[in-house]
Amino acid sequence: HITPEKFYVEACDDGADDVLAIDRVSTEVTLTVKKDVPPSAVTRPIYGILGTIRLVAGTYLIVITKKRKVGEIFSHVIWKATDFDILSYKKTMLHLTDIQLQDNKVFLSMLNHVLSVDGFYFSTTYDLTHTLQRLANTSPEFQEMSLLER
Repeated sequence: HITPEKFYVEACDDGADDVLAIDRVSTEVTLTVKKDVPPSAVTRPIYGILGTIRLVAGTYLIVITKKRKVGEIFSHVIWKATDFDILSYKKTMLHLTDIQLQDNKVFLSMLNHVLSVDGFYFSTTYDLTHTLQRLANTSPEFQEMSLLER
């Protein structure tokens, strides 16, 4: 969900009530609940957050807007991110000079080019950041940690 003040990322899992709130001014990230999302927010589906990047115009949020299933590892689905959106934290570009606007446009073009290159994969249930060999040699405590904590 997008409002002029915040981005709200809502999990679509059954029973999930937590919402990630990202302040577009302070860039502070907090957890809130669904009822705190204003009804006036523009809602659109995303499949994940790739990250943030700071360009000339300010900070941008990069989100995954399309995905395709490419396989499974031990019954864990592996997805390929196939399309992205780059959302500006700033509501306007009026604070930029013409040269800064042009530079920002070039950087956004470069970023879009990188995102169009093949090779962005993710799984919501399996750790793709470690090899199977490394995972086999980790402690039981590590195995029990959530993907986020790892």
